[in-house]
Amino acid sequence: MTIDKELAYKFLREMILLRRFEERTAQSYQQGKIGGFCHLYIGQEAVAIGAVGALRETDYVLTAYRDHGHALAKGMSSREVMAELYGKVTGCSRGKGGSMHMFSEQLRFLGGNGIVGGQIPVATGVGWAIKYRKLDDVVLCFFGEGAINQGAFHESLNLAAIWRLPVIYICENNRFGMGTPVERASSIYDLSQKAYAYDMARSHVDGMDVLEVYNTVNEAISRARGRSLPTLIEARTYRYRGHSMSDPIHGHYRSKEEVEEQKKQDPITLLREKMIAAGIYDEAEEKRIEAEIKAIVLDCATFAEESPEPPDDELFKHVYATEAYHG
Repeated sequence: MTIDKELAYKFLREMILLRRFEERTAQSYQQGKIGGFCHLYIGQEAVAIGAVGALRETDYVLTAYRDHGHALAKGMSSREVMAELYGKVTGCSRGKGGSMHMFSEQLRFLGGNGIVGGQIPVATGVGWAIKYRKLDDVVLCFFGEGAINQGAFHESLNLAAIWRLPVIYICENNRFGMGTPVERASSIYDLSQKAYAYDMARSHVDGMDVLEVYNTVNEAISRARGRSLPTLIEARTYRYRGHSMSDPIHGHYRSKEEVEEQKKQDPITLLREKMIAAGIYDEAEEKRIEAEIKAIVLDCATFAEESPEPPDDELFKHVYATEAYHG
């Protein structure tokens, strides 16, 4: 098996960081250190890491409320993300956004949006801005399968196709819109077929295989950057945790046996096995990476806990614009 050693190590390390970071997030939430809503990404790591791994630094990423993984993948520090979860002033949104509103203008990570599907027309607008300015950047827009039957999705894809915008729409199909199975919400199983209505390129990919995601998104990026054409990608994945921290992992809409069966396709295990088969990974490397990640997660949790709360006057900042941005 041919496998790029440097790329494989990068992806494995990043997926393990996401997994351990969110395991610590869950622990802190249960201890009452993190408030508000909190939607974990555990199980879906291969989608964000593989897709964002194909981007340049100047490209844009937008996603919804399950956004911790995308923020870390785009280059946000674990300290900034954890501090934001804790509601501390050192967080990326100065503690005012919380779990659903990770944001970095500098990194071109435009959220973290709390409204289901709300980021899809915004990403389309970013695509239009790129084309209007005659740049060759691209936009990755992530959303769940629960957003795909909304009007905003269809209006956005239609405009992206008509205007030939460099936007790659990635549906992270984790099987459940909250507790509703996709079969009860969609008339078709292959969600990428929605692209046919707009004469748009489409793909569906194993969202548990980070290398397959990377290769598929790379092809879409070539189409977007070279010919300014949009693509719809359906990444079939699975979340191990409940819809949010307030939901059970299993019981109401799926069984424990189903969750355990899905874990046999774990994205970290899958890549690790490929690397072992290729002779580029062993137990010593495993211990080294896990120790490195453990130190990073401990550091960011300590940083968040020791960071100050936002001052009272922070409540009135960033509420209204203080200068004209329209030129």
